Amino acid sequence: MAKSIAETRLYRTEMNDKILGAGLKEFNRFFALDTAAYREGALPVKMKELMGLTASMVLRCNDCIFYHLDRCVTEGATKEEIMEAMNIALVVGGSIVIPHLRYGFEMLDQLLDGPVKQPE
Repeated sequence: MAKSIAETRLYRTEMNDKILGAGLKEFNRFFALDTAAYREGALPVKMKELMGLTASMVLRCNDCIFYHLDRCVTEGATKEEIMEAMNIALVVGGSIVIPHLRYGFEMLDQLLDGPVKQPE
């Protein structure tokens, strides 16, 4: 059975805390680099999250797809904007992206049906 949105967010938070608390500064450096890349800059955060979603779909990482979908919704991306980003992923990645497109649609429906809670 698939995890709920709340369970997925909680798992991510708990595991990230374990990783960051493991004492390996390289883990912390990479996570800091990742966090910095998605901060407001010349590109708005919403655009960066849409780009992250597209890359995650092409790389076929469902955990990453969920995370970026969650962030896209939180940052105010419309369903149409999200679907256009998914279409770019399909064009770039080809038919191998289709199973991840299905997953993305399933998660987007769940995210849009319920209240969007700010990730911790």
